[in-house]
Amino acid sequence: MSDELRRAAETVREAEALLVCAGAGIGVDSGLPDFRGDEGFWRAYPPYARLGMRFVDAADPENFLDDPELAWGFYGHRLDLYRRTRPHRGFEVLRRWGERIAHGVRVFTSNVDGHFQRAGFAAEHVAECHGTIHSLQCVEPCTDDTWPADDVRVEIDPETMRATSALPRCRNCGALARPNILMFGDWAWIPGGSGQRVDALQSWRRRLRDARLVVVELGAGTAVPTVRRHAELASAASGDLVRINPREPEVRHGHGTSLPMGALDAIDALDDLL
Repeated sequence: MSDELRRAAETVREAEALLVCAGAGIGVDSGLPDFRGDEGFWRAYPPYARLGMRFVDAADPENFLDDPELAWGFYGHRLDLYRRTRPHRGFEVLRRWGERIAHGVRVFTSNVDGHFQRAGFAAEHVAECHGTIHSLQCVEPCTDDTWPADDVRVEIDPETMRATSALPRCRNCGALARPNILMFGDWAWIPGGSGQRVDALQSWRRRLRDARLVVVELGAGTAVPTVRRHAELASAASGDLVRINPREPEVRHGHGTSLPMGALDAIDALDDLL
């Protein structure tokens, strides 16, 4: 492991631009639940185990049409959880690494919690490919409008995980509002600002030209491989990929360095070497 850590640290040290690609695993060290598999979901949310509901069932966008209180019970709880949870220090370390190099740092993440922004990353530099829980959209949708969820507070019965308070409404038509998150089988999601920031990330990469881009991927699994694929494509030309994952660290396409570690442990170890 020491050889791999030294190799990864040297890769980061030589970066002229840094791309952080992050999946849900980066948040585990902040205390966020691991939804890996049904058992992981049920450990985080015992009421759903009693109801026999899986993560894909709770995150089905049809729930907002068929059972809004059930849908907002799940997402209202997550919204409150993400607000209450403080991002671990590793986020700040990643930001500091990017600040010392010529072309800075950008983020591509499937996480919807907004923790990179809370850790000081510029919002325009964080591409959230699955949207964000901190924005709303119309459930229909009636327009392509999205707006902040800053004032949303949903009271929830912890036994049934159902919303018991008034639900958010669309600011344009008055219909039910929902989080601006790409859910399973979701044809109504509005990319909005998330789509714009993904486009801006691609433009940044094109402007790098011959600058050495290093990709640090953290906590991105294979079940939903969006982040892993993006990291591999972004690093394809240089092979400068550092993949940090305690369960699935292998780099199967191209070249790179594998660190079978949790995100925070790996960041701390690399920062000590740097």
